[in-house]
Amino acid sequence: MVFYRRALLASAVSLFVSIYATAPALAVDPIRCTVMIDEESGEPLHREGSCDERVYPMSTFKLPLAMMGYDAGILTDEKTPRWEYRKEFGGPKRVQKAFDPTGWEKESIVWYSQEIARRLGEGKFGDYIQRFDYGNRDVSGGPGNTDGLTESWLMSSLTISADDQVQFLRRFLTGRLSISDHAVEMTKSIVPRFEAADGWVIHGKTGSGRLRDENGKPAKDRPLGWFVGWAEKNDRRVVFARLYVSNRAYDEPLSFETRDSLIADLPKILAGL
Repeated sequence: MVFYRRALLASAVSLFVSIYATAPALAVDPIRCTVMIDEESGEPLHREGSCDERVYPMSTFKLPLAMMGYDAGILTDEKTPRWEYRKEFGGPKRVQKAFDPTGWEKESIVWYSQEIARRLGEGKFGDYIQRFDYGNRDVSGGPGNTDGLTESWLMSSLTISADDQVQFLRRFLTGRLSISDHAVEMTKSIVPRFEAADGWVIHGKTGSGRLRDENGKPAKDRPLGWFVGWAEKNDRRVVFARLYVSNRAYDEPLSFETRDSLIADLPKILAGL
């Protein structure tokens, strides 16, 4: 009888494990957010979605890096310095050439970002992050064995929300970041520029990456796309951030769709206010 009960229990456990193992995983919802604020007053103009959820900044971090680089004298103007590519930088063929600050922002060149960070050094880099009150301010690195100085913003320790992004950019645009006027003007000059409907001109930076899975690996089915910046029309300036984290794989960086949709949506959203 004891043997029979044990056998029955073992069979039940085996059946449970089998069902559990073959059951479909629960669907993960996408993360979507669009937030817009008035630059002068800080008044919220539009906010929808999970705008307080922090994820990796990815290439949107090129905006604060430009501010740091110009303020520290590492970068000089729109075309200086022009740095040559070195084999140890790695990366795809398209990045294996010389770049200047304008090309760095436009083409989103990772090795140029990392070279700025190296020349800043850990102390100065970390100090800027604290002064900027940027996201969670964590540049320790670590996840995926990433280096804090050169990779903390790349699917690593540093995270930021869409709400954080617009507040940071507003402080930058209104001169509240304790950096030089030269750094402010030069950073503005190299940010990519886009024409939108109804006379709006958009200045912004994209960012693409992936969330990490439970094993710490970049998840192919959790790509993220950013587009952050500001839009101008006449004397009005609006600061914006759009974030999209999907729950399926994409063939192209998700930032392209995020950017193009924001450029199309912004005039319509603001026209309705």
